[in-house]
Amino acid sequence: MIGRLNHVAIAVPDLEAAAAQYRDTLGANVGAPQDEPDHGVTVVFIELPNTKIELLYPLGDNSPITAFLEKNPSGGMHHVCYEVDDIIVARDKLKEQGARVLGTGEPKIGAHGKPVLFLHPKDFNGCLIELEQV
Repeated sequence: MIGRLNHVAIAVPDLEAAAAQYRDTLGANVGAPQDEPDHGVTVVFIELPNTKIELLYPLGDNSPITAFLEKNPSGGMHHVCYEVDDIIVARDKLKEQGARVLGTGEPKIGAHGKPVLFLHPKDFNGCLIELEQV
């Protein structure tokens, strides 16, 4: 059901410093920050030849990243995103198999302008999973 790895997301306490580290120290192609109010984050995408890294920073008082950074003040891996052909078919199959979809269960539009869903980390070995329709 899942396709290629779309990105690995890393929550960071300082978005500008993290972006500079990838750009200046590692020589990566770093995109501009973009606010995603529906998800409570500001993101920066780092383009790699085979995938992307997404840097996450809290946006607003109710950002889910705030609690993550309180527990992990230096930041850390937040989630992995896999591509799927049809997010509704994937969601329904996963729910039939007992996986929990976070939120209302309805896809939201993600940072790439495509529908996304998140799956509960307790159902996937402690890893938060994002599915993105391609």
